[in-house]
Amino acid sequence: MSPPLPLPIQLVWLIPLYGFVGMVVALPWASGSLKRNGQRPAAYLNLLLTLLAVLHGSWVSLEVWRRGAQHLSFDWFSAADLHLQIGFDLSLTNLAALELVSLMSLFAQFFALGYLDKEWSLARFYALVGFFEGALSGLVLSSNLLMSYFLLEMLTLSTYLLVGFWYAQPLVVTAARDAFLTKRVGDILLLMGVVALSAWAGSMEFTDLYRWSADAEASGLLSPLAGTLLGLGLIAGPMGKCAQFPMHLWLDEAMEGPNPASILRNSVVVTAGALVLFKVMPLLRLAPLAITVLLVVGSISAIAGALVALAQVDLKRAFSYSTTSYLGLVFIALALGQPGIALLLLLSHGLAKALLFMSVGSVIATTNCQDLTELGGLGARMPATTVAYLVAAAGLVGLLPLGCYWCFGLGVQALWTQSPFFAGVILLTNLLTAINLTRVYRAVFMGSAKPKTKRAPEVNWLMALPMVSLTVLVLLTPLLMAKIDPVPGIGAFPLPVAIAVAISGLTGVVIGSQVGFDQFWSRSIQQPLRGLQDLLAFDFYTERIYNATIVAFVAGLARFTNGLDRQGVNGLVNGIGRLSLQSSENLKLNVSGQLQSYLLTVLISLVLLLTSLNWLLGAGAQG
Repeated sequence: MSPPLPLPIQLVWLIPLYGFVGMVVALPWASGSLKRNGQRPAAYLNLLLTLLAVLHGSWVSLEVWRRGAQHLSFDWFSAADLHLQIGFDLSLTNLAALELVSLMSLFAQFFALGYLDKEWSLARFYALVGFFEGALSGLVLSSNLLMSYFLLEMLTLSTYLLVGFWYAQPLVVTAARDAFLTKRVGDILLLMGVVALSAWAGSMEFTDLYRWSADAEASGLLSPLAGTLLGLGLIAGPMGKCAQFPMHLWLDEAMEGPNPASILRNSVVVTAGALVLFKVMPLLRLAPLAITVLLVVGSISAIAGALVALAQVDLKRAFSYSTTSYLGLVFIALALGQPGIALLLLLSHGLAKALLFMSVGSVIATTNCQDLTELGGLGARMPATTVAYLVAAAGLVGLLPLGCYWCFGLGVQALWTQSPFFAGVILLTNLLTAINLTRVYRAVFMGSAKPKTKRAPEVNWLMALPMVSLTVLVLLTPLLMAKIDPVPGIGAFPLPVAIAVAISGLTGVVIGSQVGFDQFWSRSIQQPLRGLQDLLAFDFYTERIYNATIVAFVAGLARFTNGLDRQGVNGLVNGIGRLSLQSSENLKLNVSGQLQSYLLTVLISLVLLLTSLNWLLGAGAQG
């Protein structure tokens, strides 16, 4: 008989509830029921609950480190042959992701105290972030595909609510709607895969699904077409959550929301979406085409996302497209059977990108501006923010031996002989990202001060403390990676690979520092260059292509069905109604009030009816 599990592991189901409880306790202030002392108590309670989630998760991680991976399940519904469970997979991978989610949520909420210090609906923001955190934590730990889908839907809803936080602005409402509908496309396709699996496999637990997929592959249980459709449905949800082509537009729209929410969205939301893909990857053995789609989508997203970021003049959008680019590299690593590299990249990117958006948020909070053409000269005025930006940039680019340097080196080493094209994609993405980060640094922190930056001070301590803390954490990323997956020093990969990664990053920095950037002429007056800038700035005109094709087709189909309903169905029904009314009017004129006329009419009708029946019976007998 195995010894009982420690109490923190038995109570691991509390970790997602901390966020949901934070949402509930903030509602009295968010609804206006409690008006005394302002809305800060809701923020403090949420911070306390998130800190409990961090401590509880750390305790569980230590126990799992000692005892090995654990699995917990609880029955929550049973009827006839239907048995549904809530399951938790407690592996070091899941718990590392859980700590990333909880810690980033804690930093973002603390940062929001300073960023939204004058916000009249602060409690509503913290209630939404609590909902957001609870769904993310549950998704990371879930061992059940149905529960994972349910939590993904909660994330979609929380995205809509957080993007539309400032709902009085028409542009924000439009952005929230577009982000919601774009993610719904992937969610619906994923739901089709979930329904199909529930019918075929009979269980939604990932371990049961893995056994079923192995048996189905060995016995040929599914046709190639069914396996392909199943695989495409399963990868559609993660593609939407990770803002991958062609469902990448929502992340750009989501930048209309408050910056603390953007910190989470660009670091841990996309990480959670990638973890779902990580969990369903064993099921894709039934769909080789889905693997090919992942490689194509990942390559397009990685390169195109990095290119589009180069032409953005909005500070937040310049880095949201970079998120799409890095998650494309994660998709490539997973599709090529390199899950370790994918997980390390998720960790390194999540920490560095959260720090990058903190520095961006500090600039926006101080200047009330996020237009690159109106910023400049902040390096001497905001030293802590400048250092945070530089550390985040170093953590993202394969130049200094921080997190992404090791990820890129290990990726290039693993793929150079197996798939040299994708190794080239990694190096090219690194180069383009370095150009973009250098370009933005020059525009924001260097040069002469502009009217909006002349009096810009450093941010208050509520924003500076989490930013400085995360700066230290990003600098320690290689040590954290060594704890998760040992990385043996500079010799982790061959010297030529290390040189190639460093040169690609250094080349990007040099190009970014030499390319002319005229802030007053943000668009070139030279037509070829201007056309290229517009092509990238408008995301290869993806939105216009959608409007001209899919949106136009759906709108045309809607107009056709509306016309058919109005002119066809309604016309037929109204015509029958008019005919009935006209017939009643004509019959009304034939009413004479004479009884003998009515009797004669009935008698003639009976004679005609009997004659007809007699004729029909006679014809039938002869036949």
